[in-house]
Amino acid sequence: MSLALPRPATRRLSLRIPRPGLALAGIVLGLAAAAVLWPSAFAGDPLAADPLRVLEGPSAAHWFGTDQLGRDVLDRVVHGARHSLSIGVAATLIAVGAGLLLGLLAGLTHRFADEALSRTFDALSAFPLVLLALLFIAIAGTGTTSLIVAIGIATTPHYARVVRAQTLVVRRAPYVTHAVAFGASRTRLVLRHVLPNVLGPIPVLAMIGLGEAILIAAGLSFLGLGPQPPSPEWGAMLSEGRGYLHIAWWASVLPGCAVTATVISLTVIGRHLQNRFEGRIQ
Repeated sequence: MSLALPRPATRRLSLRIPRPGLALAGIVLGLAAAAVLWPSAFAGDPLAADPLRVLEGPSAAHWFGTDQLGRDVLDRVVHGARHSLSIGVAATLIAVGAGLLLGLLAGLTHRFADEALSRTFDALSAFPLVLLALLFIAIAGTGTTSLIVAIGIATTPHYARVVRAQTLVVRRAPYVTHAVAFGASRTRLVLRHVLPNVLGPIPVLAMIGLGEAILIAAGLSFLGLGPQPPSPEWGAMLSEGRGYLHIAWWASVLPGCAVTATVISLTVIGRHLQNRFEGRIQ
C-alpha cells in the first residue's frame, strides 16, 4: 500500500486581460513578430547608406524617413527590435537562472551561509541597476556580450531574494516534512517538492524584468557602452540621431517611441499578471 504525500494547493493564474491590456499585448506581439519576420521577408539592409537621401522626412518611400547617412529608419527600427529584444531576453534568462540557483542555495543552506547571501543580495539591491551594470562593463569592456552579462548580473539579486523567500516558506510546508520522513533524498526533495513550488511568481517577475532589461540596455547603448555603430540597436540609434533633432526629429524620436512602447507594454502586462497571481483582482 503506497502512501500519497499531501500536495500543496496550487494557485490558478487567470490570464484574462482587459482591453487596454490586450492592446499592449498586441504591441509586444507585433514587435516580436516584426523582429522575427520583417527583417528577412520585407525590410532592406539597415546599414545601406544613400547619400542622395540624407535626412529625408517620412514619406511613401521611407515611412520613418532616413537618418544622417541616408539609411532607412524603419528598416533600422525593425532590425533594432531584434537586437533589443534579444539582449533583454538573454539578460533576463541569465538573471532568472542565477537568481534561482542563489535563492535556492540561500534558502536551503545553513543559517550562516543564508545570512551571508541575504546580506549580499540586500547590499547589491541598494545600488541602482545601471550603476551595477556600469561597474561590470568597466571591468569587462563594452560590447553586446558584456552588456547582456552586465544587465543579467545587475538584476540577479531581485530574483534571488524572491526565490529565497519562497524557499523558506516551502521548506517548512507539511508536504516537505512528510517527504523527509519518508526518506526522500535531498536531490529529489529539491527537484520534486521545493523547486516546482517556488517557480510560481518567477514568470510574472521575468515579464516585468524584461522591460526593465530592455530599458537599461537602451540607456547603456545610448552612452556608447553596448552594440557599437552602425549596429541598428534602439539606444545606439537614439545616440546617433540626437545631434539632428532640430532638423530630423524622426531619426531619434521614432526609435525612442519603439523603446517606450515596448517597455510600457511589458511592464503593464507584467503588473496585471502579478496582481492576478497575488489575488488582488479576480
